[in-house]
Amino acid sequence: MDRRQRIAVIGVGNDFRRDDGVGWAVIDRLRERAGRRPLPPGCVLATCDGEPGRLMGLWEGVAFAVVVDAAHAHPGTPGRVHRLELDGGTSAGASATSSHGLGLGEAVQLAAALDRLPGRLVVYAVEGADASFGNGLSPAVAAAVGTLAETVEEEIARHRGTSAGRSP
Repeated sequence: MDRRQRIAVIGVGNDFRRDDGVGWAVIDRLRERAGRRPLPPGCVLATCDGEPGRLMGLWEGVAFAVVVDAAHAHPGTPGRVHRLELDGGTSAGASATSSHGLGLGEAVQLAAALDRLPGRLVVYAVEGADASFGNGLSPAVAAAVGTLAETVEEEIARHRGTSAGRSP
């Protein structure tokens, strides 16, 4: 399949830092759901620790990328989801949504400078409550995973619908 038609859904985080694993949990849920309701051809599900080079490698050359990551907000509402859409002319500030010291914000800035952003990029940032060491999401963040997985599926369907109407 032509990479320009591919879709990448990337869960960013660390599965051993409680709520920082929300991106990975959403990818796990999407994989479970894909057994019953397959994702479109060319849709890749991946997890990443947020290192900018790895993120850029996962979304480079794809038509559409969705990134799910944990976010810090003060004061925060654990489980609240924020949606940010970036196009080729938009750049997020450093660490704009990521809970990592170096990660998503820097990856977007670097990819923009190198002209390696996906055709379209949507970020879902989930406010976390607990980034301490250990497994398992806090109850509020865990409650957001299923709905967010459905939202990502709907995002993919909308993208497929709009891109199907475009001429090559």
